[in-house]
Amino acid sequence: MGEKVAFIGLGVMGYPMAGHLASAGHAVTVYNRTGAKAKKWVGQHGGGSGASPREAASGADFVFACVGNDNDVRAVLLGENGALAGMKRGAVLVDHTTASAGVAREVHAAARQSGVDFVDAPVSGGQAGAENGALTVMCGGGEAAYARAEPVIAAYAQRCRLMGGPGSGQLTKMVNQICIAGVVQGLAEGLHFAKAVGLDGRAVIDVISKGAAQSWQMENRYQTMLDGKFEFGFAVEWMRKDLAIILEQGRASGTQLPLTALVDQFYAEIMAMGGARWDTSSLLARLEEHKPKR
Repeated sequence: MGEKVAFIGLGVMGYPMAGHLASAGHAVTVYNRTGAKAKKWVGQHGGGSGASPREAASGADFVFACVGNDNDVRAVLLGENGALAGMKRGAVLVDHTTASAGVAREVHAAARQSGVDFVDAPVSGGQAGAENGALTVMCGGGEAAYARAEPVIAAYAQRCRLMGGPGSGQLTKMVNQICIAGVVQGLAEGLHFAKAVGLDGRAVIDVISKGAAQSWQMENRYQTMLDGKFEFGFAVEWMRKDLAIILEQGRASGTQLPLTALVDQFYAEIMAMGGARWDTSSLLARLEEHKPKR
């Protein structure tokens, strides 16, 4: 039996995620700040749309959100027209936004006062993962809330796990982004070096991708990096938003994150080059830009 579901935020991630929920047999009502996109989604998948997050969430068993940042989370979930104001007691609210652990705990407290269960559940896998229903989902919250939400999340997830209490999903996503930042910088430097010393970059990757250097970034980004193509993927400005959250959390917890801070500076340089919407693999473009003239 399908559930009555609301999905708030139809960006490059939310649009296909909501589509997978509809395909799984759930009755989906959507909300998007740009109403034309909600109308397009309904035309493609059926279901309905709400004029506000509160209206979309009214009567839903599960409400999912995937928006931009902490302030966006507050705007669509809290307040008079937020989703929580329309949710019935006993429903489950799941936030897939990559945001701070602090805002996750803030929403958790507000949800508890409304008799609603809350799970912070940022995702990894990018647009392709969302479109293919193959996301990795890191969750924070109570065990009972997670147990109810996980079978519904399965519509677009290949891996989903409860990491701990409220905010733990967001903290886990921070670890994910720290690791990605370092891996992409290393890959960019490796490819830059290979070209500089006269090696065939594709041949190099064919060999080293079968050994200890292998990574998702290597498998999925080396060809476009070598071709100098960056107008796609996970945007630099989005990564900088995530890294800002991480660096703030690091300061609060007394954690040293020197490589993360350095890569954030490199991304700032890429934005100054006009690459705010380039894929994060554009770290190679920065190295090519700085290549000494001969």
